[in-house]
Amino acid sequence: MTDYFKVSPDGKGYVAQRYAQELPFPTRRDLQSIEEGALMMPCFGDGGLVPCITQDAVSGEVLMLGYMNRQALSLTITSGYAHYWSRSRRQLWAKGERSGQAQQVEQILIDDDQDCVLLKVRLTGGASCHVGYRSCFFRQLVVSSGSTSFRLRFLEDEKVYDPAQAYGTGMSE
Repeated sequence: MTDYFKVSPDGKGYVAQRYAQELPFPTRRDLQSIEEGALMMPCFGDGGLVPCITQDAVSGEVLMLGYMNRQALSLTITSGYAHYWSRSRRQLWAKGERSGQAQQVEQILIDDDQDCVLLKVRLTGGASCHVGYRSCFFRQLVVSSGSTSFRLRFLEDEKVYDPAQAYGTGMSE
């Protein structure tokens, strides 16, 4: 068991909780069992990670792409709130633990090869992006007739929150 943080009942902070560090995920078996079976057998690939797409449970909007190790997926399942593995900081983190922009999990889906997780979440603070926008996918590449100057068009006009206030000088969850 380990102490970890969970969103407080009022949704405005975190409280320490105790969760098992890692669930005993079933061992991956034959291709038929993996692709069409009824047991979750995630493939924790390179570096022990599985990619995780996070989507708004109501609108279907894609909010972010993150990575989970066994502990992050275990904590997501047991706490009901999204947890990820930071590849840059090499540490586990609960989404929103510093910003207050947590993700309450409504559904956990896994793809046919079980090498990608999809979370359908409800945002507790209205944003998912560590730079303050609702979605991490707030820019679109401008392409015309198969050509681009690599210019990006902003899809969101305003930030939902001020990352400087949430994180201080460093802007990372």
